[in-house]
Amino acid sequence: MYPLFSTFFRQKPFKRRFCRIFAPWSKVAPYQFPFILKTFEELGVSEVIRRAISEMGYESPMPVQEEVIPYLLGVGNDVIALAQTGTGKTAAFGLPVLQKVNPKDKRTQAVILSPTRELCLQIAGDLKEYARYIDDLHVLAVYGGSSIESQIRALKKGAQVIVATPGRLIDLMNRGVAKLDAVENVVLDEADEMLNMGFTESIDAILAGVPAERNTLLFSATMGKEIERIAKSYLHNYKEIVVGSRNEGAEKVNHIYYLVHAKDKYVALKRVVDYYPRIYGIIFCRTRIETQEVADQLIRDGYNAEALHGDLSQAQRDLTMQKFRQHHTQLLVATDVAARGLDVEDLTHVINYGLPDDVENYTHRSGRTGRAGKRGTSISIIHLREKGKVRIIEKVIGKKFEAGVLPEPQEICTKQLYKVMDELERIEVNETEIAPFLPEVFRKLEWLTKEDLIKRVVSREFGHFLRYYADAPVIEQPTDRRGDSGKETEGKSRRERRRKEDGKPQAEEGYTRLFINLGKRDNFYAREIINLVNRYVRDSKIEIGRIDLTANCSFFEVPSEDAALVLAKMKRVKVGDRKVVVDNADREEGMAPAKSAGKARRAKTYAEVADARQMKAGWKAEKKARKGGKKAAEKDFEVPRKRKKDDWRQFFE
Repeated sequence: MYPLFSTFFRQKPFKRRFCRIFAPWSKVAPYQFPFILKTFEELGVSEVIRRAISEMGYESPMPVQEEVIPYLLGVGNDVIALAQTGTGKTAAFGLPVLQKVNPKDKRTQAVILSPTRELCLQIAGDLKEYARYIDDLHVLAVYGGSSIESQIRALKKGAQVIVATPGRLIDLMNRGVAKLDAVENVVLDEADEMLNMGFTESIDAILAGVPAERNTLLFSATMGKEIERIAKSYLHNYKEIVVGSRNEGAEKVNHIYYLVHAKDKYVALKRVVDYYPRIYGIIFCRTRIETQEVADQLIRDGYNAEALHGDLSQAQRDLTMQKFRQHHTQLLVATDVAARGLDVEDLTHVINYGLPDDVENYTHRSGRTGRAGKRGTSISIIHLREKGKVRIIEKVIGKKFEAGVLPEPQEICTKQLYKVMDELERIEVNETEIAPFLPEVFRKLEWLTKEDLIKRVVSREFGHFLRYYADAPVIEQPTDRRGDSGKETEGKSRRERRRKEDGKPQAEEGYTRLFINLGKRDNFYAREIINLVNRYVRDSKIEIGRIDLTANCSFFEVPSEDAALVLAKMKRVKVGDRKVVVDNADREEGMAPAKSAGKARRAKTYAEVADARQMKAGWKAEKKARKGGKKAAEKDFEVPRKRKKDDWRQFFE
């Protein structure tokens, strides 16, 4: 009932009438009625800022702004604000921060920290727009990957507000250029991501360099344990403002997953993209290498796509984002970190080319679409072993995923044909412009009938889809090992069930898991495994199932009836000068010597040995990262998520 009345009362004509009639009799201000839409003036925003945001199209505050702005305009008010991406968080902290700055004082009075360079530039750009009519107020973005000398010169001239990535700000503080002794407000935007990227020490150092009497503002889409920990360390008597519910996904986003074999992921991606002819979206990949590979494949196949990841220069990333924001690029293929916090309007789809390990990452991904009251769609292309992640995400965000069925070729072709027809109908003909050319065109095409002409136009615009889907590869739906009732199929022993519950790798039913002594350190990924098997096993087409990659080795699954053939064909394989070893991942090399009389110790399988080695390597890498400081995180742009030592998932990322 309340939402219905709220929608009605928020209409401007009613609001004016209500305030005129009832406000004089009330002891409270009209905006204090819960169903009346507040204005920026009622929130306490100054006239000079209201003028700027009005020109930007801001008519009324969004829910997070209604909650946060009045509170932040006070003194000594620490805040944790939890709101989904695209809900107006930048204005929520930006407007009160700008209003509290004294333009006559050239010293830095506010610091805003962001995890990535792109988000840093975006926030700085928004703040400059909000402050366009405030004389002598300067907002400066400082970030890695750009000339530090130019940033030093700008700081010496004076900047009341600094928007920075943690690593670069630490550099400037150490050089004595960034002086924070007059800072009154510190904002940590996307705080959970900064912690996950390893900026904890940098944040500690920055907060130690600002006065203790300050406002500290934490903004995040989710409330995890790390956010709770940082709140206890950095904030004092803070208020938690939650818009919506903790850790929930965007309200107007449909969540769909398509279940396919690992080898069919790219083909499935093409079908999804083709089924939505007017798609404008982001495709999220797990690694920089995978991001570039998927983008290259899409470009080769004729799609309007670009890649965005940490291996690109700052200039390349800026150009890519500019093209995407201006709709010159239809599909942006990106890593999580590269696209973190990016505000792009009118996104229709977010496609997960595999699910992330963290629910927070999924929340941020799906939150890119479904903004400003519009509907959006989050699509996940997953394999069988990721179904468990779907259930976990459902529980956290409080929304159900729809199990999608990949569209058939005929459905896709029909959609694309309708798009061509719609475009032909909507073409505006400028008679004056084309008049000089029409006689020659008519003369040239006069032998064609209307039907022939239509057929030729459609074939030209639509023919490549017909040709591709005439012989489109068949995408088989993976069969779950569980029946409709959710119970395991008969014949499973207790030992097998225990093994699955223990989290140890287990091949799908009907498949055998093989080991190969090449991994990520050898630049050996899923595509290389598939190509290697196809190259040496030419006699028959081998279907490859799940592929697990580690630093030093890899595991892949083949149908059990083909396992012996693959092993036989790949006995003497070499990659360069290196001998390739392929064997059954679960085969035990006899019995190990007994530690005590009468007892023999079972030898470890390839999988167990590889897991142990990978775990040891992971611990060493984590220890080295802690000692080496956090500057490398910003330079490398995409740092692996820091996990607990007993979290086995980190070794397969």
